Amino acid sequence: MSGDPRFSRFLKERIGLDVVSVGEAIIERAVRQRHTATQSEDCEQYWQRLLASADEQLALIEAVIVPETWFFRYPESFVTLGKLAVERLAQLMGARPLRILSLPCSTGEEPYSIAMALFDAGLEARQFQVDAVDISPLSIEKAGRALYGKNSFRGDRLSFRERYFSLEADGYQLDEKVCRPVTFQAGNVLDPDLLAAQPAYDFVFCRNLLIYFDVETQQRALQVLKRWTREEGVLFIGPAEGSLLVRLGMRSTGAAQSFAFSRHTEKVAEATVPFVARPALRPVMPLRVTPRPFASGPLPVVSRPVATPQSLPKDEQASTLLLEIAMLADQGSSAAARAAGERYLQLYEPVAQVFYWLGLLSDLGGQASEAQALYRKALYLEPQHPEALAQLAALLASQGDVAGARRLQARAARVPRDPDGRSKQGSHR
Repeated sequence: MSGDPRFSRFLKERIGLDVVSVGEAIIERAVRQRHTATQSEDCEQYWQRLLASADEQLALIEAVIVPETWFFRYPESFVTLGKLAVERLAQLMGARPLRILSLPCSTGEEPYSIAMALFDAGLEARQFQVDAVDISPLSIEKAGRALYGKNSFRGDRLSFRERYFSLEADGYQLDEKVCRPVTFQAGNVLDPDLLAAQPAYDFVFCRNLLIYFDVETQQRALQVLKRWTREEGVLFIGPAEGSLLVRLGMRSTGAAQSFAFSRHTEKVAEATVPFVARPALRPVMPLRVTPRPFASGPLPVVSRPVATPQSLPKDEQASTLLLEIAMLADQGSSAAARAAGERYLQLYEPVAQVFYWLGLLSDLGGQASEAQALYRKALYLEPQHPEALAQLAALLASQGDVAGARRLQARAARVPRDPDGRSKQGSHR
């Protein structure tokens, strides 16, 4: 069963998953799990069962998709949404409610965050509608219950929990006021019939999905997202997808750390360099993380800033500070993450991962030249650093240097990986 390409092709055709983006080991593990669960005698019997059963096809997809999300991830994007929503409502002058789409919505944390952000901005329930879509019926079912554990609440900005949730014996129950304007449905972004009868949306949230597609599927999905977004609308994406959208004809709205893009009115030549960057922000400690292609991203949980106790050995202090940089960056605390990165460089020997994080923060802040220099410093220290290679390639492609981007992508493709699909290069793995 190991390495059987039929299962990767099946997932590519059904949900657009590019095996390069998650590693073959993730798919093989899911296939083994379903092979055992169905008591199939061998790989061929399971393959025939998969082809014959829509339920088993869904079960395999569910085995690959591991939900990982939380409320108000990338908090600045929700602040930006609130401001733009107020402006858009003033333009509409009561003609209709705002329409917002969240896809993939996972277990509901993002669409419910959207609703809470709009209430906090002063909107009433009658003034907006949130449609939420995910490929996983199990995730949709959980979202409909609106009951969440502590893992859905991360960081220090948790005042919304007191306003919108009640503590029950088995978790935090979301207020019906927030649930009412949100509707859920199962669906696949690659299904041409999905939302076909719906009018376009004022705001679309589609974060950390495109990075798991090959370039052809990225372009197909982006055209769908454009069709779903009104001409004057705004598309919110994940932090690692900005360069992709720029080179495919979108432009940033300029709202810092919001990852918000609008349509570009000028024709932009499309680069043909595949974007295969893995999720961009990741701690360097050896934490076990299962990629989740169609949720908000496969980042590990770090619930609060990690102190750097001086009683620890110096190498452990350095590793702890690296974890802190990752946590701050993932929560959208860019200034604090940058300060922590600079503090690391003052206290310890430079490592590629710190320059990579600093480069990514500069990239997201629109400082392309600075980001390019920092990515190159990372590659000087670790020539095969996979994320630095991928992000620098995407940056070069967005600037029109397609040849340079292709060279870097070719280097990234040569990075050896262990049986779990992880890079063997450098200490950041």
